[in-house]
Amino acid sequence: MAELANLHLSEEEVGKFLHDLDDILVHMDRLNEIDTSGVEPMAQVLYDAEDTATLREDVPRTTVSNSDALANAPLSGAGCFKVPEVVKR
Repeated sequence: MAELANLHLSEEEVGKFLHDLDDILVHMDRLNEIDTSGVEPMAQVLYDAEDTATLREDVPRTTVSNSDALANAPLSGAGCFKVPEVVKR
């Protein structure tokens, strides 16, 4: 996982994280043992409660044009932002 995240860990750090990940997997196994057959799945953890609702109304509105978005870009090309290369492998 560290390699995928492009992290360079010491042997000590690898050992610590291996222990932590083992603990997480043990905990997940315990959670898998819980009987959830009577629990309805949740598609959304938020609820529709009018004044206390946590989602805003989805209202369509105009978006910024590509040319306007790129107008202040320090470097652009082919309709995209150009940025310096940050990951080299």
